[in-house]
Amino acid sequence: MNFLNTQYQDLTKTAADFKEKYKNGDPFPNIYFQDFFNPDMLNEVLAEFPDLSKKGDIKFNTPNENKLASRGENRFGPKAKAFAHFLNSEPFLMFLQELTGIEETLTPDPYFEGGGFHESKRGGFLKIHADFNKHRKTGLDRRLNVLVYLNPDWQEEWGGHFELWDKDMTRCVSKVPPMFNTMALFTTTDFSYHGLPNPIMCPEDRSRRSMALYYYTNGRPSYEVNQGLEDHNTLFKARKGDDKEMVAFNGKEKVKNLVKDLVPPIFIKGAKSLMGKNETEV
Repeated sequence: MNFLNTQYQDLTKTAADFKEKYKNGDPFPNIYFQDFFNPDMLNEVLAEFPDLSKKGDIKFNTPNENKLASRGENRFGPKAKAFAHFLNSEPFLMFLQELTGIEETLTPDPYFEGGGFHESKRGGFLKIHADFNKHRKTGLDRRLNVLVYLNPDWQEEWGGHFELWDKDMTRCVSKVPPMFNTMALFTTTDFSYHGLPNPIMCPEDRSRRSMALYYYTNGRPSYEVNQGLEDHNTLFKARKGDDKEMVAFNGKEKVKNLVKDLVPPIFIKGAKSLMGKNETEV
C-alpha cells in the first residue's frame, strides 16, 4: 500500500529539508504538513472511523475536556491498522528521528496509550495542557506527538484549531487547522502547552476527527522536565479568565508526587495496577 503523497515519497530527503524549520518552531519545536499522505489511502482510513460512543471507548466530559477516544487498536479497521503500523514502522521512525533531532532512540507505542482515534463533536474542547510524560506499561519518556487530521471540507468558522501556547501562558503563538490530510508534529515536554480550548462550532452532524501517535525514549534531557513533577498525568494550564476548578485539578499531581516520596514503591505499583492511569490526551 502506498501511504505517502508523491512529494513526500523520499522520507530521508523530506526530513533533511524540514529539520531546521522543525527545530525553530515557535513556541517549541513543531511543524505541520498538508497533503502529506496518499489521499485515497487516507479516505479509506476515514471510512473505517468508528462510532466512539460505544461501550469500551473512552469518554471525557470534565471542565477540562469534552471528547471521545478509542482504546488500543481494537477499533481500527484493516486500513487504519495498516496505516497505524506504518506510522510505527522503521522507515517512519527514522524520518521522525532525523526531522526532530531527538538524540535518544525513538520507540513507538504498540499499546496506543492515549493515542489512536480521537473525536470531538460540536461543543467539544480540550483545555491547554502539557501531556502525561511516562508510559504506564513501559515507563518510557514521552517525547513526540504526531497528529493526523481526518476532516474533509472543514470550515474555518467551525474552529477546532490545534493551538500552541507560550511557556508563560500569555498567548497562543500558533494555530493548526484540522484539515483533512494535515499532519502536525511537536516535541512533548512538561512545558509544551497545547490544546483546542474553545468549544467547536461545527454542525451537529459533523465532528473533528484525528488519529494520534506518540513516541517515546529511554531517558530525556533534564531541561524538558518540570522539577518535582517527574512522573505526571496531564497538566492543565489556565488562560486568563479560566475557571479555578481546572487549576485545582493539577493539585492532585503535587499530592501524588508527595505520596510517592512517602509511600514504599511496592504499594504505589499495586495501586497503579488497580486504578490505572489518567488517559487524557489531545
